[in-house]
Amino acid sequence: MKHNTIRIGLILVTVFLTRIGWSQGSLPTDRIRLPEGFSIEVYASGLRTARGLSFAPDGTLFVGSMDGEVYAVRPNRETLTLTRGLNMPIGLDFFEGDLYISSLSEIVKIENVLANLDTNPRPLILIDTLPKDRHHGWKFIKVGPDRKLYVPVGAPCNVCEQEDERYASILRMNLDGSGLELVARGVRNTVGFDWHPQSGELWFTDNGRDMMGDDIPPDELNRAPRTGLHFGFPYLHGSSVRDPRFWDDRPTGVEFQLPEHEFPAHVAALGMRFYTADHFPEEYRGGIFVAEHGSWNRSQKIGYRVSFLRLQGNRVTEYRIFAEGWLEGQSAWGRPADVEIGPDGALYVADDAADAVYRISYRP
Repeated sequence: MKHNTIRIGLILVTVFLTRIGWSQGSLPTDRIRLPEGFSIEVYASGLRTARGLSFAPDGTLFVGSMDGEVYAVRPNRETLTLTRGLNMPIGLDFFEGDLYISSLSEIVKIENVLANLDTNPRPLILIDTLPKDRHHGWKFIKVGPDRKLYVPVGAPCNVCEQEDERYASILRMNLDGSGLELVARGVRNTVGFDWHPQSGELWFTDNGRDMMGDDIPPDELNRAPRTGLHFGFPYLHGSSVRDPRFWDDRPTGVEFQLPEHEFPAHVAALGMRFYTADHFPEEYRGGIFVAEHGSWNRSQKIGYRVSFLRLQGNRVTEYRIFAEGWLEGQSAWGRPADVEIGPDGALYVADDAADAVYRISYRP
């Protein structure tokens, strides 16, 4: 196996999305197609590049962003800017009164956050030694059932090898920032994970590499039944796509963990959540909602929607589109980036192009 860092097909691409400047009342949610009985509304707007979502038990919704702000949306929908100036704080999680926030090379915490919403609280730095690369450097974070904070580090490239084993991995640490350890490797760029409500196993999305064509390789939904598994990057993509540069350099004696489901190439599967509430019909309980952020490296756009996967045990038995309409022809007015289940059982969807959070509810 070669240990020198190699980058191939390096193309600098800037994607310009037109900000339409929708107001809360003008976002065209009537264009969103949903299954019968479901409806969608704008829950909060004006949240610049809204990304990660996390609820407190009282119904306060915390929203991360790519722009540096972290927002708090009170149950009465009053929106506050909680912090400013963090470095791409897309990931956050409310846990036992405290709010954990990612910030590129740092993980910070706001203690007793609900009592300090109006005080411009200063975050406490837990760790500041994570890689600083901006390419796939934003980090979705979440506290697991083991009371450890899970933190991914994306590959700093389209496809490459790195000597530092923290790249293309999922890490975890104690809630005080100590005890950083590797959980999974060979993970190109995960921006969403959750734990199975029965087995407690970690499931996560992973974005496939670019520049191999319109239809390969797939994005992935993966399952980690134990720590230390290798999920293939940069050698194997999906279940069967061998990387043309790196396959022959794959480590000997390592068996790659194959995905539980392959999404269409370039849909950019980001946030995912198991549905554990009882507001939606029975068929949705225990299934997975996924925010498909949408393609850039494809001649015909794909994604820009929310999908749903039904499970039987650990087997995906159905994959279908749940909400779509943000993509109209080859123009998109919105991009779902994360999903979260609210205390009311509704599905909340962050949109980092329309700067909004939607609420999807059900009434027969």
